[in-house]
Amino acid sequence: MEKPVLVVLAAGMGSRYGGLKQMDSVGSCGQCLIDYSIYDARRAGFETVVFVITREMEAGFRETVGARISRGMEVRYAFQSLADLPEEVEVPDGRVKPWGTTHAVLAASDCIHGPFAVINADDYYGPEAFRVLYDYLAHHTDRPDCFQYAMVGYRLGRTLSDNGSVTRGVCRVSEDGLLENIVEQQDIERDGEGGRFSTDEGQTWTHLAGDTLVSMNFWGFQRSFLEEAQHRFPLLLRRALAQHPEKGEVQLPVIVADMLDRGRAQVRMLSSGEQWFGVTYREDKPLVMAALAKKTEQGLYPENLWA
Repeated sequence: MEKPVLVVLAAGMGSRYGGLKQMDSVGSCGQCLIDYSIYDARRAGFETVVFVITREMEAGFRETVGARISRGMEVRYAFQSLADLPEEVEVPDGRVKPWGTTHAVLAASDCIHGPFAVINADDYYGPEAFRVLYDYLAHHTDRPDCFQYAMVGYRLGRTLSDNGSVTRGVCRVSEDGLLENIVEQQDIERDGEGGRFSTDEGQTWTHLAGDTLVSMNFWGFQRSFLEEAQHRFPLLLRRALAQHPEKGEVQLPVIVADMLDRGRAQVRMLSSGEQWFGVTYREDKPLVMAALAKKTEQGLYPENLWA
């Protein structure tokens, strides 16, 4: 059995943040946020990381992030391109936004030969999350009648920003711990211990409890997912573009939800008590730096991760 690899989605443009936050330093020795996640992944057992980036950012990424992490991990690169589309789909005029996280994962297909985990480059997930997901991938394979995947879920109240709204995949989970449904909800803002969102420009609000399980895009897949996603991506992208030519995309939860609806997969929900944090907005950066400095002082991380 192939050892699980880690796929890092780092091609996002960081529009709300205002720059390439994937390469922005948050550690005292120049480390980016992704350095800490990959350090945790390495301790959990991952030995290979696949970065999904764009050609435009390749040189800078290799010289900074890639050069550091290659001291402790095998590093591979995959490239997400706006022009890399199914034959029956054309790039709409004025389109600059990438095609979503499903497209990013498919861009890494040639670098993936077995089970794999997927994370965002701008999220901190915590050591426990990597341990539980690596353990799942190392000990589970697809059943003949149903694909076997996993996701690490977080409590909503531990994932919100004080500096603006966020998008989260709101999960419904069965009593035996299987994901039943996931719905991408945009514009969630903090509301006490939980969150709230509005679908009518603030006239009415829906409250979400702080312990609501949400997806932070931390998935565990078998290689079978790539084949399913490749098959479903063109149809789902055409639907998305018909509604929103400039912004339509296909996110991983859309593919997963489609597979759940058709009984093609089971997704085990792995819980994490970790405090998530990330740099969705520039104002989040000082808080992230302070949190990582505290964890370093407590001995969870060395001062220089890759020395």
